[in-house]
Amino acid sequence: MPAEDRTLAAAGFILIYAMVIGFTDNYVRVIAAEAGMWQFHATRSLLALVLVAAVAAPLSLRLRPVRLRAVLARSTIHGLSMLIYFGSLAFLPVAQVAAGLFTAPIFVLLISHFAFGQAIGPLRILAVATGFLGVILVLGPTAMQGASVAALLPVLAGAMYALGNIATREWCAGESAETLLVGFFAALGVLGLIGLGVLAVVPVAVPDGADGFIQRGWVWPSGTFWFWTFVQAVGSLFGVGMMIKAYQTADAGRVSVFEYIILPASAFWGWVLWGERLTPLAVCGMALIAAAGAVIALRARQAPSPTASRQLRRHSET
Repeated sequence: MPAEDRTLAAAGFILIYAMVIGFTDNYVRVIAAEAGMWQFHATRSLLALVLVAAVAAPLSLRLRPVRLRAVLARSTIHGLSMLIYFGSLAFLPVAQVAAGLFTAPIFVLLISHFAFGQAIGPLRILAVATGFLGVILVLGPTAMQGASVAALLPVLAGAMYALGNIATREWCAGESAETLLVGFFAALGVLGLIGLGVLAVVPVAVPDGADGFIQRGWVWPSGTFWFWTFVQAVGSLFGVGMMIKAYQTADAGRVSVFEYIILPASAFWGWVLWGERLTPLAVCGMALIAAAGAVIALRARQAPSPTASRQLRRHSET
């Protein structure tokens, strides 16, 4: 199949991923109205792992990790990132939370530079500055005035997600996609159980509705909770499967640019389902973040990874 056709197919897979995730994530607020984040993650992870176990043998999935400690570390980092991400969904529009998460390429570049010594050219410095400006526009004036700590949480999720992406490349290069997927859900499930345990021992005051999403411990789940948590589990597995398929179909640099489709997809579902409208400044900010990420991703195709750079240096010294 020609390269152009494979790239187009990868874009289609990413579009499906974005539309599925954008839809399911919009219903986290429904779950948050009655249950807590910790119970949601523990339940969703259990459902997802059962689904993976059911298809592992028929699809010949390789679930055993090559480097267990590396997979555990990477899964924990990504799990913490998703805790912050889903916690933010109870308070903020999905498009705004997604924009914060998609600052990850900016943080990948900064961490690669300061931790691994990767050089940053003028164009990528400009991309980082552009992305930072986009973050400011998306967060809005209340966050910049310190009035809304919640608005800063998606950016923290983006930083943690970036660290997890670097761990994927540096520590887990030999692992299968399904191994990392299982590790991710297992880590979230364990974190959810830990949160439930802590809240059972040290209960705290819980606000009503979605405001109590983070503080709420175990509650007896209703049919609504089970339905939308199951939808989340199936949607996450299917959506991530489409994303993995895209990366297997075309060049990773191009696919990573396609991932920014999730920003307008999230905004679209927020408008269709809840009538949410983004401010013009937020729209401009999302566009700047997407542009910055695209520049960084495309430039990354032309530069060796930090691991490759170190190997080249060692080779030149011998």
